[in-house]
Formats: sequence, C-alpha cells, structure tokens
Amino acid sequence: MTDDKEGVVDLGRLRRSCAGCSLRSLCLPAGVLGDDLARLDALVRSRLPLETGDGLFRSGDTLENLFVVRAGCVRTTQPATDGEEQVIGFHLPGELLGLDAISDGHHHCDAIALERTNVCAVPFDQLEDVACHVPGLQHQLLRIISRELVQDHQHLVALGRRTARARLALFLHSLSQRLYAAGYSGEDFRLPMSRDDIAGYLGLALETVSRLLGRLSEEGVIAVERRWVRVLDAASLASIAGEPVTGQRAPDGVGRQAN
Repeated sequence: MTDDKEGVVDLGRLRRSCAGCSLRSLCLPAGVLGDDLARLDALVRSRLPLETGDGLFRSGDTLENLFVVRAGCVRTTQPATDGEEQVIGFHLPGELLGLDAISDGHHHCDAIALERTNVCAVPFDQLEDVACHVPGLQHQLLRIISRELVQDHQHLVALGRRTARARLALFLHSLSQRLYAAGYSGEDFRLPMSRDDIAGYLGLALETVSRLLGRLSEEGVIAVERRWVRVLDAASLASIAGEPVTGQRAPDGVGRQAN
C-alpha cells in the first residue's frame, strides 16, 4: 500500500512479491521509497538452483554478483598450495556470499553447495548504483558486512581456543544462533555439513569431532542422531563455548528443518 503524499510503499508488498524470501535483511531497509523499492525488487529476482556439489564461484573468478542463500547451505574453502583445502565458512539461509571479492574484484575462495540450494544473484554494479541513492540500503549493507566480520572473528576465536571441546561447542552454539536468526529452530536442526567439513573448519581431526559429539551427548548437552542435533542444555553449551546465554528459543511451530 502506498501513501501518495509521501510516496512510501508498504514493505508488506515487497515481502509478498519475494514470498517471504530470506533476502528481507537486504531488501527491506526502513525508509525505502516507491521508485527505489521497485528498482530493488527487480534487481534481486534472479534465483539460481544448485545441486549438491555445484560451484557458485571459484577462487580467481571476477566479481559479478553477490549472492544470498534462500535455502540450503554453501561451503566456502580456501585453496592451499599443498593441495589441501581449508574450510573457511558455511553460509545459511539469509546470509550473503561474495564479499571477499569487493576489495580487488576477484574471489579468493571457492563456494560449493553442500545440498540442494537456492540463491539469489544480485549484480554488484547495479547494487552499488541503487545503494548510492538509498541510504537505508547502504546502512543494511554495512550491517551485513559487519555481521560477516563478526562470524570471521568467531572462527578465529574458535581456532584459538585451548580445547577442541570448546571449539566444537562454539561452532554448535553459533550455528544454533544463526539458524534461529534465519527463522529456523535453533534447538533441533540438521547439520548440512559433514563431520569432515566441521573438522576442517575447526582445525581438528575427524575422529576428534566424532568423539566430542559423543561426549557432549553423554553429558546431556546435546542429542545426536546422524546429522540431526538437538540442543538439550543450551546454557551448558554456551558455557562450554565461553558465550553468554541468550535464552532464545525456536520460533513457535518450528521444529526440524526440512531436508
């Protein structure tokens, strides 16, 4: 609904046009006016389906688009000279990929779908043009970049923890919080990544990850069934991770995520 006097569009219209897309954190900044809202709506409608193992971009590729995960999960890895790959991130619904290429116009990591995934492609040059005229969007972009930096910092903190148990607890705690923020259950969820991926991300051996998951389960902190994890004692998990207890719960009516 539009207010003709002020030209402000009801943001519910864009929510309906995007069918509740997880891009809302990027596309729905406060104060976007009618013409700008229409331009932004048109800009982010390109949706790409990916199957397990499909690449979104590779290290060295020229920056063309930023991507937002609508559903599924994308793993980013850093190629190494010895042939090994360092897992540097897992991107969940509502999260942005491609920021690594903004500095010099080229990607510095590989992005691979871990499961059937849908992403929206946002042409970077057009996004820059729109952002120049929409202060609210500029603010949102800065918030998103800041969020990515926080996640990178948490990864470095995890790698610097003295115990492998604390690293794994921090990973599970952070994943729970991110899923909750995206509108999923943060208490009962399926891990889209393998234990080998988790081990690579945390700098641990695969056997160590499996053993520690079993230990946390024996202690009653979590329950594990293959890739399904249920957080039984969020306070203990946060304490082991060295994080404050937030008291967040799963949204009403939300249980396990769909495969």
